[in-house]
Amino acid sequence: MAPSASKVGSIALDKHSNFTVNDQVFLSEVPANISATAAAASGCFVGFDTEEASSHHVIPIGKLKNIKFMSIFRFKVWWTTHWVGSNGSDLERETQIVILDKSDDGGKRPYVLLLPLIDGQFRGSLQPGSDDNIDICLESGSTKVTGSSFRAALYMHAGDDPFTLVKDAIRVARAHLGTFKLLEEKTPPGIVDKFGWCTWDAFYLTVHPHGVYEGVQGLVDGGCPPGLVLIDDGWQSICHDEDPITYEGMNRTSAGEQMPCRLIRFQENYKFRDYESPNKSDPAKKTGMGAFVRDLKDNFKSVDYVYVWHALCGYWGGLRPGVPGLPEATVIAPKLTPGLETTMEDLAVDKIVNNGIGLVPPEQAEAMYEGLHSHLESVGIDGVKVDVIHLLEMLCEDYGGRVDLAKAYYKALTTSVNKHFKGNGVIASMEHCNDFMFLGTEAITLGRVGDDFWCTDPSGDPNGTFWLQGCHMVHCAYNSLWMGNFIHPDWDMFQSTHPCAEFHAASRAISGGPIYVSDSVGKHNFPLLKSLVLPDGSILRCDYYALPTRGCLFEDPLHDGKTMLKIWNLNKFTGVVGAFNCQGGGWCRETRRNKCASEYSHAVSSVAGPSDIEWKHGNKPVLVEGVKLFAMYMFREKKLIISKPSGTIDITLEPFNFELITVSPITVLAHNSVQFAPIGLVNMLNTGGAIQSLAYKASTVRIGVKGTGEMRVYASDKPLACKVNGKSVEFGYEGSMVITQVPWPESSEDSMVEYLF
Repeated sequence: MAPSASKVGSIALDKHSNFTVNDQVFLSEVPANISATAAAASGCFVGFDTEEASSHHVIPIGKLKNIKFMSIFRFKVWWTTHWVGSNGSDLERETQIVILDKSDDGGKRPYVLLLPLIDGQFRGSLQPGSDDNIDICLESGSTKVTGSSFRAALYMHAGDDPFTLVKDAIRVARAHLGTFKLLEEKTPPGIVDKFGWCTWDAFYLTVHPHGVYEGVQGLVDGGCPPGLVLIDDGWQSICHDEDPITYEGMNRTSAGEQMPCRLIRFQENYKFRDYESPNKSDPAKKTGMGAFVRDLKDNFKSVDYVYVWHALCGYWGGLRPGVPGLPEATVIAPKLTPGLETTMEDLAVDKIVNNGIGLVPPEQAEAMYEGLHSHLESVGIDGVKVDVIHLLEMLCEDYGGRVDLAKAYYKALTTSVNKHFKGNGVIASMEHCNDFMFLGTEAITLGRVGDDFWCTDPSGDPNGTFWLQGCHMVHCAYNSLWMGNFIHPDWDMFQSTHPCAEFHAASRAISGGPIYVSDSVGKHNFPLLKSLVLPDGSILRCDYYALPTRGCLFEDPLHDGKTMLKIWNLNKFTGVVGAFNCQGGGWCRETRRNKCASEYSHAVSSVAGPSDIEWKHGNKPVLVEGVKLFAMYMFREKKLIISKPSGTIDITLEPFNFELITVSPITVLAHNSVQFAPIGLVNMLNTGGAIQSLAYKASTVRIGVKGTGEMRVYASDKPLACKVNGKSVEFGYEGSMVITQVPWPESSEDSMVEYLF
């Protein structure tokens, strides 16, 4: 896991009190109490000393002036997003990572990354200081945990490739902290390769077995069978403190009304407990959640996984104290840190702060998860979506501070997940903070990288139906640059009937993560879903996770009126560029909330080409060295363009529109100099994802294809013949593309398409 070699010089704190790299200043007027300790080839740990011990330090580390940066900061307690600027005063509070742009003079000053860390019992973040200083905020979360001397509150790393830069820095943090595992050391759960359906937007808190069954039946009948069913909030036994324990929150179904509720038993509530299987012939099938899960899997053969939702502390309001059969809990009044007080107003935060959390003490956290997860495993549940994760920092005053409390809870959660859900059967949610990334990802491998998919604006802005979708794209794309080193990015569910459904579907198709919807029962856009889902419930998933292109990193694709969000990813033999017009709303510093910015919502133009794709990155890089030409296929325009490696095509997109471009290296056949490049199934949004194998011979090409539909390849000459699974088939040849129809195979093997020239 050693960082990759770099020609970049070391970061140094020089005699003039400047942080430099390659003799180029990037932070000036560094205070005398700041220390720098060399680490790795191009990095250093930054610390400081103070005269008085405290639980909360805000310390300037130097001035940032006129250097473009991109950053990730917490705009809500639970969620982070992208932010850009060029001076220290442009930063936001609760910043988790900063990347400084390289200089324009041939890169004398390389990219520089600033990564706040865990230092002992303290956790760091960055924020704006006075006179363009960058301040580090280092806090324990408990007045009982104080300190005055720190040596590794921040890590700084330099590099000439922004994507390698982030990976190398987090590898150093991995070696230094030893408290988490990198994504590359873990295996994502099987749900990432399955189409899924989540019950949330379909039912909210009224979810019930009959409705879930009907929902799956409708998708199966429509030709999009789910491989994952996620039963969201609404299945647990909960009640308000004033309710009798027998009440089970039967009428707590309005938005937010469930949040003050607390868990009163580990078993499912009456809706699922009273389920009776119609299959009377099987003695194993009786009643309850176990019978329901068995019926679901038995009757719908595509359903391989059933997950359920729960909160980190058991439920939104934790556990109810004094309930027999549950670990003892104490209601704690949450306290927001100074940084969190500047985040966006949030219904969940308000409810939690007003009603407190029934917190199980850290030494009993393992018993809580064991009680919950052992029951779920016993009834056939395959995994859990753990929500409301970043809560412990508000509750830690009497529990050793935020770091110690988090370590105890995440250790307990990890132990239980390893025991009951194969170590990776988790979707982490509401987890966007470095406490979780550094302390909670030893086993957890999959996590949400964006705020919730909002069908409409919860604040009531009718335009939010549109501009909030652009925000979602940007959250996911940029957060993945940081979080993708810890967890496999999950871009969240969406609804296939939403006005921006195709916009969402395009991003999910090339995200590299799971694809799942939260459609209401019987309300589906099947033509759209069939561009994502194969007849067996599997998907065409990219080999890597989507990231912004280099040209977007330091720009504002939400409210500068000109930047198009472009993301790239890799399939086995092709690359893909997604272009999205997300302009129209986002974070507002003055109002401290996301808001509409309709003045920027208009058509934007950009260019895209092979150089937008980071071919050398990914789990299995696509070899393009020596490639002189690329075939670029535009999904929406159905157009093929042949391009040099440095070539580009012009793109203009109206608001909340997109284009997907499959980019394929052109190979010249040895026997007859025919130029050839695979494109893929053009009826699928991730067109190139269909290509599973590729073999060139002197005058033939064999392609293994996953899926069904219209297969296209680029060929400079018309082939003599085409075969599908060994049988000659009719084919078309137009615009230098060979067009064949690939049927759904009778076996689980890929179809083999052969071109003879």
